[in-house]
Order: sequence, then C-alpha cells, then structure tokens
Amino acid sequence: MSLQYLSTRGQAPTLDFEGVLLAGLAKDGGLYLPQALPHFSAAELHAMRGMSYAELATTVIAPFVEGSIDRDTLEGLVTDAYRGFRHQAIAPVIQLDHDQWLLELFHGPTLAFKDFALQLLGRLLDHVLSRRGEKVVIMGATSGDTGSAAIEGCRHCEHVDIFILYPDGRVSEVQRRQMTTVAGANIHNVAIRGNFDDCQALVKASFVAEPFLPEGRSLVAVNSINWARIMAQIVYYFYAAFAVGGPDRPVNFSVPTGNFGDIYAGYLAHRMGLPVNNLVIATNRNDVLHRMLTTGTYGRQPIEASLSPSMDISISSNFERLLFDLYDGDAAQINQMMVDFALGEICLSDAALSRAQKRFTSARVSDEETCDEIRLMWERTGQLLDPHTAIGTRAARLCARDGEGPMVTLATAHPAKFPAAVARAETGQEPVLPDHLADLFEREERFDTLDNDLATVQAYMANMCL
Repeated sequence: MSLQYLSTRGQAPTLDFEGVLLAGLAKDGGLYLPQALPHFSAAELHAMRGMSYAELATTVIAPFVEGSIDRDTLEGLVTDAYRGFRHQAIAPVIQLDHDQWLLELFHGPTLAFKDFALQLLGRLLDHVLSRRGEKVVIMGATSGDTGSAAIEGCRHCEHVDIFILYPDGRVSEVQRRQMTTVAGANIHNVAIRGNFDDCQALVKASFVAEPFLPEGRSLVAVNSINWARIMAQIVYYFYAAFAVGGPDRPVNFSVPTGNFGDIYAGYLAHRMGLPVNNLVIATNRNDVLHRMLTTGTYGRQPIEASLSPSMDISISSNFERLLFDLYDGDAAQINQMMVDFALGEICLSDAALSRAQKRFTSARVSDEETCDEIRLMWERTGQLLDPHTAIGTRAARLCARDGEGPMVTLATAHPAKFPAAVARAETGQEPVLPDHLADLFEREERFDTLDNDLATVQAYMANMCL
C-alpha cells in the first residue's frame, strides 16, 4: 500500500507520490502533504548516525516514495544526485563557537541549499517520465536561487522544458547569470517586470487556470510547493543533528527563510522523531514570518529590496502547510483562511499561535546588522558568510536559550553569490567563485523580459513549446 497525499484545502483528489511529484500544486490551490508521516524510533535514529549522506537520504526518503519508486532505484537516484557536490561530506558541519555550528549547504553545483532538493528532483522527474513516456513543462518562480538550481538539476532531462520567472533587476548578478548563461533548447529564462510575489502569483495562477499548453503537455512545479522539494530537505536536519550529538541530546536550528519551505522541513524532521527544541525563523526587513510569530497576524506588506534578496518575500507559500497542522488538519478552516488572506490578512487563534511559539522563535535582522554580522563572524571565526547566512547566525544568538543544546545555523549560499553585500561589510575579503564558475561573467546570457501579465506569460510559454 503506497503512502497517499492530501491537499491542505481538502478539495483535490488524494494522490500517491508519483502523482504529487507531477502535480506540484493541488487543483484546489492547496499544497500536498502525506496523510501520515513516517516516524523513526530512538533505535532507528542511532542506527542512522554512521551513514553517509546518500545512505541517510535513501533511508529518510524511502517511506515517502513507497509504492512509486523501489528502494534500489531510489538509492541509485540519490547517489547520482549528490555525486557532483564539491565536498566529500556533502553537507559539512563547522563549529563556530561553543554550541554554535554552521551547516554548509552550498557545495552543490549552483552554490545554494536548493541544490539538495533540485538535483534529486530532476532525476526523480526523468525517471518517472521516462517510464510513462511523457514530457512535461516545468514552471517556477525564483527570488534568486531556486531558478539556477532547477535549471542545473533539470537541464539534462530529456522529458522536460523548463521556464523560470524571476523579478527583473531584483536578483544578484551572479544569481541571474547562473540562470541565463546555461545553454539548452529546453531552458527558458523570463525576467518579469515586478517582484518575486508577482512571479509566484503567475505560477500559482497558471496551475489552477484552464490548460494553455499544447496538447499532451502538462505543468509541473519545482518551487517548494512541490512536496518532493520539502522531502529532500528533511534529510540534512538529521545529518546535522547526528554530527553535533543527536539524537542523544536535542538540537536547535536557525534558518534564514522567506518562503518557509526550508524551516518547515526542519519541523517535519522533529515530527518524524528527531529531538529538536527550537527552530529559529531568521528574517530580513521583509519580516512577514517574524510578525506572524510575534503578533499572530499573517499579512503581506510591500516588499523592500534588501542585501538578502532570496528572502525578499511577503507571501510565504509553505506556511499553509504549517497552518494545516496548527489547526489539526481542518482543511475547510484552512481553505477559508486562504480566501481571507487573499483579501487582506488573517489572525491565528490563540491556540494555534501558542502551538507555533512552542516550536519556533524568530528574529528580524536589518541590512546594517547583516553587514555587522558578516564582519563579526569573519573576525571571530575566519568564516566568510553570505548575507542570508549572516542573518541566520545573528538570529541564532538572539534566540538561543541556555541549556537547550547546540544551535546549528543553515549556511544557505556561498558568499561569492553576493559579492556586493560582502564588500559592503568591509571585511577586506573578496569571495571567489569556485573553478567551475570562474568564467561566469564572460558567458553569453539568454533571457526574455515580459510584463507582469498572466495572458502574456502563458502565450509566450505556449509558443515556445510548439
């Protein structure tokens, strides 16, 4: 019997993993979740501690794909996905201070944590589509890192055309070039005249709209609305916890996050049996999640450009998955809340807010504080951080509580992706791109710029797929 997945809004068909992988967003606009989470006993957790990253990933992911992908096939896909990472440990854990640690998630091909999910996602898609004899169209929105990771993960897929929407002028030059310099007839980069929320809204609207692609082609999501993305990210929480003494003692994590997907994966790791005390939501000036946790009000505000552009988000898509849990799986309640949110804002019940505050804390870090933190961490530890990771380490100290055990900050990107922010921190250091990207600024770019208009974007995509 395969594990089944249901929508947070309760009005879409239940699917198996293969169906969820290809659907991305549910037809009712909700997000898919497994009907039951696997749970690991203390004995099983101890048995995992000596595993390599690929072995651990296979063990953690196998229950989620049961009935769709057999374990031997999964093991091969996982091993292949992480073979190209530049560090032998895949996700090394570095000590910063007493009980302060850094989980380096930037050793993949595009220098960002999203490689962990998207290198695997591309292989999962190609495996399933090859067996089904189908071709699909990937449509994704990016605030910087998802786009390049999705392109890198899927560019060799024989059964995929990929369209990535990004906000024109609102990603770093390195981030943009990592997308626009990749050659391939199946790769389409689209700069949207708007912000990230506009790009994300175009993607969501396309998934619930009438079909607009040529016959025989369907849409697949690669944003963290796709369950497979979340599933893959759960793994490195287990890996990091084992590296710093888990499961014999609880661990805490500080996560730079805007869309809530990365930290939600940590929350799921806890629910699957990993002892986790505190999950720190680290935000920049676009602090929708910090405001939610401290006031109970979840509402959008105008996005302000910051030194940490991947977190310049006002609608945290994956927060709906947590809401589903906070309201005990009441899909009708979640559906109404999302209707209300589309019209303005929503207020969490006292019970729901209390449940969230039991597991999560949060901090808001300004651009000035981000620069101070980059400089401080360089002077104290010799670690050069990107601005998102610096927000994480600052929030880790602000939210650390005595006696709770080690705090692990997720280093979500390589500092060379954000050279302007690092230069502003005045460390005297200039981050250097790894050898495989050394000629990035010499490569030819390929992209189109479109208005923030659904009909225009859909017509463009349909024409490119002919």
